[in-house]
Amino acid sequence: MPSLPRRLGTTGAVMALAASGLLFGTASPASAATSCYGAGCTGLNPANTICANDARTIDTTFTNVELRYSPTCRAAWARRIGGINGGTDTVWVENSNGQSYSVDVPSNASGTYYTLMVNDKDLTSRACDNLGNPDTHVCSTWY
Repeated sequence: MPSLPRRLGTTGAVMALAASGLLFGTASPASAATSCYGAGCTGLNPANTICANDARTIDTTFTNVELRYSPTCRAAWARRIGGINGGTDTVWVENSNGQSYSVDVPSNASGTYYTLMVNDKDLTSRACDNLGNPDTHVCSTWY
């Protein structure tokens, strides 16, 4: 029969593994999120990073395109919830350094559409929408 200290040590190790999620194959939400900062966030999906945790909407256009910004990550992206009547819209984010990412939002779409992130550290960014017409666009303020 194992000694009391050995049984307690084994029990403690099993409980620690269970608490960490390793024993049962689960992952904690924090371990699934990637950390990034400034230029390191460029091209990343905000939903897969910690950036979405403290994101705030800086400005919204009349077509409901939002400029989203994370102070922790110093990164920005564009978001649209649902589509509008008409053709497919292209929503994009751009920064003052020329980086940009876009997403197409189908007409009358439901759900949330967002772009990948651009660096916003020591730069400004804005979110835009082409209103279904490549020659026309509306943008948020630069931030």
